[in-house]
Amino acid sequence: MLHEVVKKSSPLPSNSKILIFGGGFSGQHIANVARKLGAEVLCSRRDNTKKGADFAFDSTVNKLISEKIFHGVTHIISCIPPAKNGEDPVLKHYGQIIQKIPIKWAGYLSTTGVYGDYQGNWVTEQSDVHPRQQRSIRRLACEKEWESLGIPLQILRLPGIYGPGRSALESISAQKNSMVYKPGQVFSRIHIDDIAGSIIHLINLFEDKICPKVINIADNLPATNIEVLSFAANLLDKPLPPIESFEDASKKMSPMALSFWQENRKVSNKQLCNKLGYKLIHTDYKDGLKDCLKCNL
Repeated sequence: MLHEVVKKSSPLPSNSKILIFGGGFSGQHIANVARKLGAEVLCSRRDNTKKGADFAFDSTVNKLISEKIFHGVTHIISCIPPAKNGEDPVLKHYGQIIQKIPIKWAGYLSTTGVYGDYQGNWVTEQSDVHPRQQRSIRRLACEKEWESLGIPLQILRLPGIYGPGRSALESISAQKNSMVYKPGQVFSRIHIDDIAGSIIHLINLFEDKICPKVINIADNLPATNIEVLSFAANLLDKPLPPIESFEDASKKMSPMALSFWQENRKVSNKQLCNKLGYKLIHTDYKDGLKDCLKCNL
């Protein structure tokens, strides 16, 4: 919940002005938390009539913004994925401007998909990156493009994102999903509260010159699809979906869904939580789904 993130976060540096590119599920939550902590926030959406849109930016239709919007900006967060051609939409149009303004911190939201398949083993920030999916290959290229700017930057690698209105609870309620069984297959996750909370934590640490380049943001408990859906069904007091083998389920999956099942890794958060001192608001999917249920009531 928003108030839990705010309660557990330190105030942002004075006179902070945060520019967020990509006001979707995560971007809006980050923006709302930052505003509650005293920052001025400008958040983009593709359509400026949508909720939470402070300005419109959509490179696919050449809907661009004035350079004036960068005036006084101290922090930049990019949640926008690469274009299909691999280019970063933000840097394509504003990279040179971002290089010139005196920002204190920039965060690029990437994916743990850049690690590729580790056959169920743990990955840390020191693990080799060998992405196999095209979207992850594009993400890694954009990470390098952001790094090349030479600005105060941290790359935040995220696994599966969930939160109120977008979780296993909705899957169970819709009764559309089966529980897919694939031996040894686990997924890492992160609640949007902890995306926002960790970003605030990292911004404040950066002020104190504590600034590792890459940070994994994940909860403590990678888990199977069956474990998560079973817990959600129990919370809702609804029947469990049928269990289906991966071999059978894969025949009906979209290429995108299938790609997630073709890689298997556990994402370590030890740097974020042990070394950098961030305390998770939702330590695992059980606590996170309970929060989602409260928000949905």
